[in-house]
Amino acid sequence: MQHNVLILDFGSQYTQLIARRVRELNIYCEIHPFNHLPDDISRFKAVILSGSPFSVRGEDAPHPDLSAIRGKIPLLGVCYGAQYLAHFGGGSVEPSNTREYGRANLSDIVEGEPFFEGVSPGTQVWMSHSDTIKALPDNAVKLASTTDVENAAYKIEGEPTYAIQFHPEVYHSTDGKKILENFLVKIGGVAQTWTPDNFVDMTVDALKEQLGNDKVVLALSGGVDSSVAAMLLHKAIGKNLHCIFVNNGLLRKNEFEKVLERYEGMELNVTGVDASARFLDALAGVGDPEQKRKIIGRMFIEVFDDEAHKIKDVKWLGQGTIYPDVIESVSVNGPSATIKSHHNVGGLPDFMKLKVVEPLRMLFKDEVRRVGASMDMDAALLGRHPFPGPGLAIRILGDITPEKVRILQEVDEIFIGGLKSWGLYDKVWQAGAILLPVNSVGVMGDERTYEKCVALRAVESTDGMTADWVNLPYDFLQKTSNDIINRVKGVNRVVYDISSKPPATIEWE
Repeated sequence: MQHNVLILDFGSQYTQLIARRVRELNIYCEIHPFNHLPDDISRFKAVILSGSPFSVRGEDAPHPDLSAIRGKIPLLGVCYGAQYLAHFGGGSVEPSNTREYGRANLSDIVEGEPFFEGVSPGTQVWMSHSDTIKALPDNAVKLASTTDVENAAYKIEGEPTYAIQFHPEVYHSTDGKKILENFLVKIGGVAQTWTPDNFVDMTVDALKEQLGNDKVVLALSGGVDSSVAAMLLHKAIGKNLHCIFVNNGLLRKNEFEKVLERYEGMELNVTGVDASARFLDALAGVGDPEQKRKIIGRMFIEVFDDEAHKIKDVKWLGQGTIYPDVIESVSVNGPSATIKSHHNVGGLPDFMKLKVVEPLRMLFKDEVRRVGASMDMDAALLGRHPFPGPGLAIRILGDITPEKVRILQEVDEIFIGGLKSWGLYDKVWQAGAILLPVNSVGVMGDERTYEKCVALRAVESTDGMTADWVNLPYDFLQKTSNDIINRVKGVNRVVYDISSKPPATIEWE
């Protein structure tokens, strides 16, 4: 594995964005909490200090020992990182008279400075801080200002240390990616060799060495992550990979058959298990969302374990874990206290006694898709919207019945099919229908009806952490509503969810 850039996380909501921008430059990077520095810093060619919700003046401020980095490795402080270098380096950081948040424009950029090469005068940047650097640290030289921020950027003379009080990683910073590239490539000399093709070659070689002739069992979901993980393992060990695809009865309409057919075309060694009756029986009468998730998780483990035991001499469990999951598990503040239960094989019991192999554990979601494309995987599969592990169970509010599943499957098929036929599917990050636990009065012909209401949901996002509702065309919504009410028995009302995340979540449960 390449080890090029280290990002020290001080708890900023934007830290993952820094990593994504660096990866977009074809440069490999890793995020580590400020209080868990890697043992060998010398394997990194540059270091970036992230922003933080803390103030450097506070008693609880993150305060790492940078003696192994300062002056030895190119260092960039971003926002809190810039204030940290100033506060503990002979400068001063004080509360700003006004909170410096939002768009600003760089001015007084020092000419001939490689850090700002190719950056337009007056370029827009994004500020997000309530403290500001009043006096630069020892041996520092100002590189740029804004109208409200005198010391927007500076460098330390005699060492490759730079600092900025704005966030180059967010889209609002017009030349932010260029600034990162200047620091990493021109100043840090970091090679831009992190490409999907290189990742595939390196990973397959590493998997061959790690697994040898051992057998691996992997649970396929029909989604992007597990499918790409399966293809990487397949390239490395071929038929020694045994995939299991479980139908929990809560998939989209005909999805079990369609996904199995797709996997057959990929030449994967897949066993399909229809356990829908088993899952629905276990869920009967249960309406609490968390209870539904736990039941589905437990049932999945039981079904998966039954099938895995039919394969002799399995030593490894393959998983589609991706980098955001890894980052969360070692975050500055520790794992989130209230993470939803997910139906995924990460909860498999100890008695399975399998070692874990995770080919995607260092990739972001968009990188997973690019890696899949480099292996010529089906574009329709790689572009598939995220689908919750518990499936339609958390899109049916209240208890689950076969009839409710039928209704929602038919509604979902009309909605998703419509998005595709109207050319809207790829413009939406995630879409789905929700069956509400309410009946409403309607009129069909001359008859009064008292039937179900469904909500349609379509959001745009980059990673699901924040999301905004999509302004779908009225003509599309009108036709979709008519088609659902006319074709799905049991539904007489359709609404469209126009809530953003936050404060709402993408799923309703």
